Amino acid sequence: MGWTITEKILGAHIGKKGVKPGEHIFANVDIMLANDITSPLMINLLNGLPQIEFEGIKNLVLVADHFTPNKDVRSAENVKLMREFSKKYGVKIFEGGMSGIEHCLLPEEGMVVPGDLVIGADSHTCTYGALGAFSTGVGSTDLASAIITGKVWLKIPETIKIEYYGVPSKWVYGKDIILMTLKDLGEEIPVYKSLEFSGPTISLLDMAQRFTICNMAVEAGAKNGIIQPDKLTKEYVSKKAKRRFEFFYSDPDAEYAEIRKYDISQLTPQIALPHSPFNVVSIFEINKIEIDQVFLGSCTNGWYDDLRIAADVIKGKKVNDNVRFIVAPATYKIYLQALKDGILEVFASAGAIISPPTCGPCLGGHMGVLASGERAISTTNRNFIGRMGHPESEVYLANPAVAAASAILGKIAYPEEIK
Repeated sequence: MGWTITEKILGAHIGKKGVKPGEHIFANVDIMLANDITSPLMINLLNGLPQIEFEGIKNLVLVADHFTPNKDVRSAENVKLMREFSKKYGVKIFEGGMSGIEHCLLPEEGMVVPGDLVIGADSHTCTYGALGAFSTGVGSTDLASAIITGKVWLKIPETIKIEYYGVPSKWVYGKDIILMTLKDLGEEIPVYKSLEFSGPTISLLDMAQRFTICNMAVEAGAKNGIIQPDKLTKEYVSKKAKRRFEFFYSDPDAEYAEIRKYDISQLTPQIALPHSPFNVVSIFEINKIEIDQVFLGSCTNGWYDDLRIAADVIKGKKVNDNVRFIVAPATYKIYLQALKDGILEVFASAGAIISPPTCGPCLGGHMGVLASGERAISTTNRNFIGRMGHPESEVYLANPAVAAASAILGKIAYPEEIK
């Protein structure tokens, strides 16, 4: 039997052609990352050790993105700790201008490339699977161990192959595809599995939508999400890659735990109702739901193409008087490109709040916290109880076009409702 793309990548990082599910490996890591929430624990652990050589330190990247710009003294102290550690060990750090959300920033900077094994002290590290890399989230202590040794201990996951067919209808995007998939898979089947997203529909999706799909694999409890590279992947990484990269592909006779097939041609915009990404319905199945806030951004949908989609809906319109519309480009390069192309002007003219790149609103920590009883529709990846603020607030997940339409009408809205 052959190997899946995940099994080949993991095998390559221990000097083998492939590995099989259930094996335990101690594999070399190409890129490690941590942010302003997860890095302090890791840094304090390492600072408490004797002066020894850290084998993996050269592969570590630090990104201050969750509470940026620093929202209070504690967050400022965290970033100070990161800066001091960066200077001490020569670690690359992104903070302030020309920075951004880690899972958008690293691909944009060409720091993650196809064939990589990437670990990060953040659950949405699985985003990089869109490039044909194996990437997964780990705890801060696991990251510290990997920095010391340059390696990570992994159990090889089984793979579920998900095949998409059909051409998406207007107003249907990668966000809708992954929400539908989560609903169908449920909360138990994908746990510690590799989700391999494939099929003709994938080739029709831009990189932003592919990143979105892989980003939300972790919501199902999957170990990683991954897409086999194609011409679009090569075009994307060839312009950005800072290192040599290698494309891996699943063998025709690779063994899968399960294969699921979905016809996307009849899919409609999907809405995740409170309080779970699995609680998904078609936008046509909900009654009028008034909202107080709209958030466009995050590592899921803060890409340039997401901003463009939302701007096309809201151009020439005004944000509803009862709604706060927060727009956060995922990186400063995306911010600058959107500024240059007039996209930010469209949002500002409509009455939106333009935020610097930050994760803040997504986790209810900064720049968009919800009060008791408030409702938000968001392009983020999670809508757990209290995720964006007060535990008695509600969060609905949707794609960028639906978010923009909802900002105009003050309720969860289908974009065709905009006159």
